[in-house]
Amino acid sequence: MRETCVVVPCYNEGDRLCVPSFLDFLRNSPHSVYFVNDGSKDNTLDLLGSVKKAYPDKVEVVNLTKNFGKAEAVRQGFLSAIESEKFHYIAYLDADLATPLEEIDFLLSHIESGIEVVIGSRVKRLGTEIIRYPLRHYLGRVFATMASVTLDLKVYDSQCGAKIFQKEIAEILFLNPFQSKWLFDLELLYRLKHTYPENFNKIILEVPLRTWQEKGDTRIKMLDFVTAPLELLRIKRKTIDTKAAQTKVECQKFIDEKTL
Repeated sequence: MRETCVVVPCYNEGDRLCVPSFLDFLRNSPHSVYFVNDGSKDNTLDLLGSVKKAYPDKVEVVNLTKNFGKAEAVRQGFLSAIESEKFHYIAYLDADLATPLEEIDFLLSHIESGIEVVIGSRVKRLGTEIIRYPLRHYLGRVFATMASVTLDLKVYDSQCGAKIFQKEIAEILFLNPFQSKWLFDLELLYRLKHTYPENFNKIILEVPLRTWQEKGDTRIKMLDFVTAPLELLRIKRKTIDTKAAQTKVECQKFIDEKTL
């Protein structure tokens, strides 16, 4: 199996970080874990240090001196993993392990020729254990419809915190900071669509998870849902502007080369 790194953003996770689960995963898996301490004010950094001490060759702790938010924490974890030049795939999971670590291999098993990105989705089906609060589930479906219409993205569950990227794709998608702090999952997919407009549906696969459990201490508030339409429009405008700027630079480079 090719080298895979799991990026885990952490902010004040002292009361809910399940250290034994990470130790078991590292003991029985070939994968590495890059934790990102996002300016935590509790004992999170000490807990992450204890995991690294147990598996120094498979664990890195990226320590941010102040709180930047989940989007930037994940991005910094990816940039660090990319810089190491050790991994073929880079994934991210939420620190609360709503998506169990064992689902990483399940998602990796769906990578085949041509598939560069695999994203998990929370779909309640027979034979699976998907536990969600009803209100958040229905709000999520309303948001998914809104996002699909605004960004023309046919994705069932953009906000599921379980995604895997081939390293070369990650180098492009995580190069620039994100516009949105909590819709960055969706922003990632929109970047991917605009980077590979012809092949988008061929290089990405959405896979229903086998297990996912809602955790009580959610960091997303009702106000985030209220402001979601504005966030979607910001993502759309910025991504299009960035793509236009890149095209302009590429065209000018082509003209310059022709005139030499």
